Amino acid sequence: MDQIAPELLMALAGGTAGAAGEQIWTSLRDLVRRRHSGGEPGDQSELTALAEAPGNAERATELAEVLARRARQDPAFAQALAAWRREAEALEGTRTGSGDVRNVVSGGTQTTVIQARDVHGSINLGG
Repeated sequence: MDQIAPELLMALAGGTAGAAGEQIWTSLRDLVRRRHSGGEPGDQSELTALAEAPGNAERATELAEVLARRARQDPAFAQALAAWRREAEALEGTRTGSGDVRNVVSGGTQTTVIQARDVHGSINLGG
């Protein structure tokens, strides 16, 4: 299983996908809490750390790595995580991955121009 994109985890942890995204995030938390096939409950520390700082790419990467490692060790978890991932990636507002943005600014006088592709958080202009 490929590692889950940290940007997807950040979008869900940060609430940029709305109420549906919150439900998906809650289902990931429930999935992580499930007992391993060996009987131990799942460690939630990386999940909690990202929830506390949803814009932190390092924490998102750590969570993605932990999820991938657990999926390699536990086939049942891998299957459930793959289903979760399909649902999360299908959710509007969680688009990640490759893509181009082409902005053209011409004519007149512009005072503020913002060019962006994926924004995770607020953009505030002026006072």
